[in-house]
Amino acid sequence: MRTSAPGNRSAVLPGRRGAGFTLLELLVVLAIIAVAAAGVSFALRDQAGAPLERDAQRLAALLESARARSRLSGQPVRWLADAQGFHFEGLPAEALPGNWLAPDTRVVGGRVLVLGPEPVIGPQSVVLGSANTPTTFVVGTDGLRPFAVQQPQQP
Repeated sequence: MRTSAPGNRSAVLPGRRGAGFTLLELLVVLAIIAVAAAGVSFALRDQAGAPLERDAQRLAALLESARARSRLSGQPVRWLADAQGFHFEGLPAEALPGNWLAPDTRVVGGRVLVLGPEPVIGPQSVVLGSANTPTTFVVGTDGLRPFAVQQPQQP
């Protein structure tokens, strides 16, 4: 015999809970969504600084190539920045490229690096900036390690 009002399921199925989500289940779902959103936001990069970062990575590779060529030939090589881009003194003009990938990339501050022929050079760096973004990238070495791009700097 039924003792509850019609539509009350607990009387029909005594071991079953009521329909819906518990507070704990909702909190777990919200935590998963928050972690996923944080992962997506960290994965998205500043697209305005991407061309400048690409130029900085390329410059680090070119400087290391010129440094290796200088050590191999025994001739001193200097990197010089100018209004059109940059060039390497001591290497044939066609040996390495001398232009930036992004047209608005510019050198901030020092414009000369000495790359060799000694195996150990002094600490050197160059700062790259852009007209499109306030971020700057430092390409440098401590003299022993290869040239590398250091963390971007905000003004």
